[in-house]
Amino acid sequence: MGSFMEMWEQMGFLAKAVVVVLAIMSVWSIGVMIERYITYSKARKQSRQFAPAVAEALSKGNLEEAVEIAERYDRSHLAKVVHAGLQEFRSHTGSDVIPGETIESSRRAIQRAQAIGIEDFKRGLGGLATIGATAPFVGLFGTTVGVINAFAGMSAGEDTGLAAVAGGISEALVATAIGLFVAVPAVWMYNYFTGKIESFIVEMDNSSSELVDYFLKRRAAKDGN
Repeated sequence: MGSFMEMWEQMGFLAKAVVVVLAIMSVWSIGVMIERYITYSKARKQSRQFAPAVAEALSKGNLEEAVEIAERYDRSHLAKVVHAGLQEFRSHTGSDVIPGETIESSRRAIQRAQAIGIEDFKRGLGGLATIGATAPFVGLFGTTVGVINAFAGMSAGEDTGLAAVAGGISEALVATAIGLFVAVPAVWMYNYFTGKIESFIVEMDNSSSELVDYFLKRRAAKDGN
């Protein structure tokens, strides 16, 4: 800690500014990682509880109960999609006949809810990807500035040789090390979260398809009567 503080005191203004910027990027990325991890975990947990509950309600033909169940699991991506479709379908099923427009309207409501859900899952990931891509270059900029200052100090002084610049170069390389320290976790977690989102999209697609199939079967059953 003492050596780092000594390096910090010896750094120039630009080098210190680079370290501060990297620190801000690190804090922001860690905040996004924690928030996204909690969000995805809750979505996964609630969806596992929601799926069998709503399936049982729909198997009984109880739309009201299915809507109430979807409203309870408000952090579930599946519940949001199913809720949008059920709400739209329920609002057009007052008569004994279910027209094709009702099914299409419900399908569009499902698609809108799915698009909103995907965008919500992606929130913050663009910044995480940017940090992962740019943090090493920010650190390299700090290193370059530090090396330039080290050689400038050597040319202005009487001492020459490697010993004269070793301290300055070691201080400059701290910026590169910090840049990599910030970038690597950001890239790892961005890839991890992207994989999670792709899994959620598949689950929402399957639920959407199953719900539309349910609407078509319900329509066919009413038409048969």
